[in-house]
Amino acid sequence: MGVRNQIRVSFLSIKYALMREMLNKWTFLMNVLFMILNNATFIIQWVVLFSLKEDVGGYTFKQVLLLWGIAASTFGFSHFFFKRAYSLSETITNGKLDSYLVQPKNVLLAAITSDVEPSSLGDIIYGYIMLIVSGFSISKFLLFTLFSICGGIMITSVSILFASLSFWFTKTEALADTANNLMTNFATYPDGIFKGAIRIIFFTVIPVGLVNYIPVWVMSNFDIRLTLLVIAATILSIMISFFIFYRGLKKYSSSNLMISRI
Repeated sequence: MGVRNQIRVSFLSIKYALMREMLNKWTFLMNVLFMILNNATFIIQWVVLFSLKEDVGGYTFKQVLLLWGIAASTFGFSHFFFKRAYSLSETITNGKLDSYLVQPKNVLLAAITSDVEPSSLGDIIYGYIMLIVSGFSISKFLLFTLFSICGGIMITSVSILFASLSFWFTKTEALADTANNLMTNFATYPDGIFKGAIRIIFFTVIPVGLVNYIPVWVMSNFDIRLTLLVIAATILSIMISFFIFYRGLKKYSSSNLMISRI
């Protein structure tokens, strides 16, 4: 019951943040539209490349479209619902958790769901457009939605994990930003082009493989074991990020800022 209430409160926080952003509906819609168009421009390079080769890194053109779709939708899900996770390091360093500590709800969830990124809806919509173009089916739609949610949670957890290092160390914002950029930059390239240690890192420390590559494999050739692996990794990432954050919270130093939140 307690967990359900915390999730309900978090969704209410997201709802009110979205309502604030939609006060100017024209700006809101333009942000979403331009994000879709921005993502679409990157496909041009792949159209040119696949006109010269049949596959890249073992991926067909439709699989690359699916990879882009998964990358966009997981990014969009994470940045829309958990926008503040990507500035959590700064929040901790500057002692701005005070207002969340006095609220009768989970501190971490309150902090990361206190705002939304409207343009990220464009990423989510673009992801489903890529799903349709690559070959739509009900089973693919359900798997795509599942992997988008799981992937979004995992990349959020990675961001929380690196940001939580700010409780112990200074100047960790750059490390958190680097981890987030690696997740984003390598998510749209076929895994077949990566070898050795880099490939191992992408399935462990920076879980691009779990977030992007495995979902494409499963939607191309369904495997229940890989699907369960992604779900298990999602649950594990949540547990680790919460554990590290709350261990670090014991060392938190307030800035004595009197800021109220509604």
